[in-house]
Amino acid sequence: MAFSPQDAFDFLRRAHEGGRLAHAYLITGENGSGKRELALRLASLVAGSGGGSHDPLKNPDVHVVEPESKSRIIKVEQTRELEKELQMRASLGGRKVSIIFDADRMNAAASNSFLKTLEEPPANSLLLLVTAHPEMLLETVLSRCILVQLIAAPRREPTEGQRRLLDLVARFLAKSKPGETDLGGVFGLVREFTRLLAEAKASIQDEGAAGLKREEGLYKQTTDGKWLAEREDYFKALAESRYLQARGFFVETLLQWWGDVLRQQHGAAEPGSLDFPSYSGQSAAQARRFSTPDVLRRVSALENLRENFGRNVQEQLAVEVAFLKAFGG
Repeated sequence: MAFSPQDAFDFLRRAHEGGRLAHAYLITGENGSGKRELALRLASLVAGSGGGSHDPLKNPDVHVVEPESKSRIIKVEQTRELEKELQMRASLGGRKVSIIFDADRMNAAASNSFLKTLEEPPANSLLLLVTAHPEMLLETVLSRCILVQLIAAPRREPTEGQRRLLDLVARFLAKSKPGETDLGGVFGLVREFTRLLAEAKASIQDEGAAGLKREEGLYKQTTDGKWLAEREDYFKALAESRYLQARGFFVETLLQWWGDVLRQQHGAAEPGSLDFPSYSGQSAAQARRFSTPDVLRRVSALENLRENFGRNVQEQLAVEVAFLKAFGG
């Protein structure tokens, strides 16, 4: 049975209030279904801040793990550190909560390490695994968690960043001539795409710097310099992880654009079937212009870009090569 995020929270809240909350839950659903928000609300409730507007990420009893490396992998060192934190006494009198976002990104060593925690959960703890891809988890991990499946989210309007990117692509394709490669136009797209990435990185870094500054103000009088250095490394790694997510989000937007073109070619022109219905006119024009094999070739170029971003490939070169193939003649 799939829940809305609010229904799932109400169900879990009642279990918490009745003392029936299990020690481990797997929260899953499509991207945009509200998985992250549900996990944070539940953590806020269980760790002592009531499930309201308080930021659970500032709660010392809420411990979060998510991919932080360029490979977008959760490593065994992260799960071992989480296990140590869960062995400590709760600071605020509630339960200790661990949240593993993108749990499907745990490598084999991390999964096996965390499995021991699931088998013998620390006292007074709640373990939350959050993923859009539960099939990627070990069966032994799945069997020890209660599944909370969220319903698919309705289509959302594009974000400002997506609109900027989609407008650029639509204008470029409208001006380009079939069979010809407008090198200046393609590299103009590359410049605008890298500008979007740079803006996203700057915003994420600013947020991380602000978070570190808050922690310095709270703890510099009570902890040693080593702890602050570790927190600085943590915020740097977290900023890098979130930038990689933002970069992947923009690549996914381009893939969705060409996916709409393919849907238009095969008669799926209803607004509910398109990722970007407000751009249906533009995607329909390209569906008439390009053949299906040509669109698939462009999709393949962007899929290769997504894969190269997961490897140690120079970002600018990877973008240039992919855009020449995806938007060339």
